Amino acid sequence: MQNFDREKKAIDGDKSAFLELLEMYEDTHYRIAFSYFKNEHDALDAIQEFTYRSLKKLHTVKKPEYLSTWLIRVLLNVCHDMQKKKKRMDLRESIEIGQHNDCSYLELSEAIAKLSPEQQHLIYLKYFQDLKNEEIASEINIPEGTVKSRLFNTLRKLRYLFGEGGQ
Repeated sequence: MQNFDREKKAIDGDKSAFLELLEMYEDTHYRIAFSYFKNEHDALDAIQEFTYRSLKKLHTVKKPEYLSTWLIRVLLNVCHDMQKKKKRMDLRESIEIGQHNDCSYLELSEAIAKLSPEQQHLIYLKYFQDLKNEEIASEINIPEGTVKSRLFNTLRKLRYLFGEGGQ
């Protein structure tokens, strides 16, 4: 049976014990982040955010023997969140670039203009305000599942308007 003294101390708020654990698993955590993003810059950003989030929520770990698994779960969540945010930023960038490339910008503007005001509002909240589905649901006072289905249908309609697939 393994002794989990360091993990217990870390969970109880001993920052040096927590740092020792992070150093111990540093290579593993970096490899996970790097395999997720395929570049050093994003991997290091993920590690930095992971360190912050895990330190902030460390007290929620119930059993010391699950700490290393919990840390990996936090890291994977950070990577997933960053990847989603990166996709939204890429969409916004392509729209901003489209403003300089009249043809693309006009196509996108025309497609969005063909959406209902409700659908346009969803696109605005999701991709320009960077709100999560939960935040959108709270903002417009509907269930999160409804936000997801409306976004799905809105994006499907945009794809159709761009000639990329069926409605």
